[in-house]
Amino acid sequence: MKFAFKLDEGSPQTKLQQLIHAVSEAINLGILKEGDFLPSVNQLSKEGGISRDTIFKAYSILKQRSIISSTPTKGYFVSSESYRVFVLLDDFSAFKEQLYKSFRSNLPDNYSVDLLFHHYNPEIFNQLILNSLGRYSMYIVMNIDNKNMEEVVRKIDPKKLLLLDMGSDPKNEISFLVQDFNQAVYDCLESGIKLIQKYQEFILVFPHDTPHPNETIDAFKRFCSDHQLKHTVLDNIDSREVQPGQAYLVIKDSDLVKIVKDCKKNGYKIGSEVGIISYNDTPMKEIVGAGITVISTDFVRMGRDCANFIVTKEKLTEVIPTKLILRGSL
Repeated sequence: MKFAFKLDEGSPQTKLQQLIHAVSEAINLGILKEGDFLPSVNQLSKEGGISRDTIFKAYSILKQRSIISSTPTKGYFVSSESYRVFVLLDDFSAFKEQLYKSFRSNLPDNYSVDLLFHHYNPEIFNQLILNSLGRYSMYIVMNIDNKNMEEVVRKIDPKKLLLLDMGSDPKNEISFLVQDFNQAVYDCLESGIKLIQKYQEFILVFPHDTPHPNETIDAFKRFCSDHQLKHTVLDNIDSREVQPGQAYLVIKDSDLVKIVKDCKKNGYKIGSEVGIISYNDTPMKEIVGAGITVISTDFVRMGRDCANFIVTKEKLTEVIPTKLILRGSL
């Protein structure tokens, strides 16, 4: 018998968790391969020092995850080797780190993940997708464009693919978990209208080179028009001084830093003389000053939902909620 289980009495894991992890790890390491039989319940109970009920539960969970199978006459055997997951993100940032950590922590032990980045380069995007074909059990892809889907993505089995954050499939064959960058932004601003109205001018800083969808500009202009707010859209604030009475909606964190520095240099009080709303929450924004107000989705939930799709393989079509999180900066 290739597989032997040894209980660790000092482990923080329960006996059930230890056994599930041990079987999964044995598959990952190649100790157990597809078709190999596991010890019988009676044998494992006798040799491993754990109850039959615990073994039954562990084997049942492994069966639910399609890791092992069983036959009435032969017992339990490995039905598949470890799952490999292809994750292609646009770039790495603080909120993407939250997403990835949540995703990884919610995956079972037998899932290995290859994490890659395309940095909005179509050639790199296409090549990474083509190189991945047939090599992975499941795929998570952050698309380059918000409105369209790159054609190379259709080469992936749609049942194994989740479009994440941006993009949609007009044929409705591919699962998606995305944000709304238009109406959701309008609704977030609407929920903070009383605070925004304190300021004489509302300014959106939207650099021309940002990959953030342009729909946010439309939502901003529509909101300001509906509420008769003086407003401006800037693609650069490097040479512009922040003035009292202005409220800013910023997409890039580098622009956020510039505004905060200007306020500090000139002695402007953030939250009363100058207002700030930043896009995408990070732990740091909770503690800067009295906190930075953000428009953001829940990236921890996004990661958890990704993991659930990978494990269950159930079709997912969800626009994840976006909220205004009020803090001292507004």
